[in-house]
Amino acid sequence: MVDLAGDDSSVTWTGTFLCLLLPAAVVGCLLGRALDLQRSGRQPRWLTAAPLLLPLGPLAIPGAVGHLFRTGEGSASMIMVLLAMLGGHSLSGRGRAWVRILTGIAGFALVPVLLSTARTPQEAWAATLFASLYVLLALACAVPMRVARQSPDVRHQPPAVVPRGSAHLHSGQGAHVP
Repeated sequence: MVDLAGDDSSVTWTGTFLCLLLPAAVVGCLLGRALDLQRSGRQPRWLTAAPLLLPLGPLAIPGAVGHLFRTGEGSASMIMVLLAMLGGHSLSGRGRAWVRILTGIAGFALVPVLLSTARTPQEAWAATLFASLYVLLALACAVPMRVARQSPDVRHQPPAVVPRGSAHLHSGQGAHVP
């Protein structure tokens, strides 16, 4: 924590566990649920917004919102999540290629900047740790944005439905529905 947040950081039950780890666990569970729904062939579009819960945890600390408006400290967490979501969109495979390229540039431009600004071994370690965690968040953000494909191990599939008035039923050919 000191490597990422600085020497002034401290570990408290409220700050560390309630405001950082709990929202991260909730977001992880929601993104895991998105993957589970995708594997069953459903598209969990509403779970795309799940990473936006991450910056809400630190804002729950008493006085944090006022401090944010007075000094701007704390806005980086919101910006990081939004950039990671842009990076996730670029990896999702949805939408036009040129839009995904632009979101990828915007979403991942931070990584080489972070890595190139390190001057000491400790800064290089912190930049590498932060960049790898950031890329991992972007990969996780891509999960609910991907196209849903039903995995072959799904056992409870709904039966095939043949719509009424199908052309092949009226053309004299018999229809066989498994």
